[in-house]
Amino acid sequence: MSNIQRVKMVHPGDSSYLSIEQMVSKITASGKISRADQQQFMAALLSQAKISATEQALVNRVFELLRAGRLRVVD
Repeated sequence: MSNIQRVKMVHPGDSSYLSIEQMVSKITASGKISRADQQQFMAALLSQAKISATEQALVNRVFELLRAGRLRVVD
């Protein structure tokens, strides 16, 4: 069984599941993060007692993009 954390999409009626890696890929590809994306991302991270080094690097990437102004926050 894989250690990749998956969370249910926040959007009603959507039954797909995304890993943290897939969430970060979606966020960075679009250049924006919505409130729903943020909630989903945080839920995935907080649902784990410990995150992997890879997941930590992905979190750092999102924060660095936000800090650098290369990721837009949208509602």
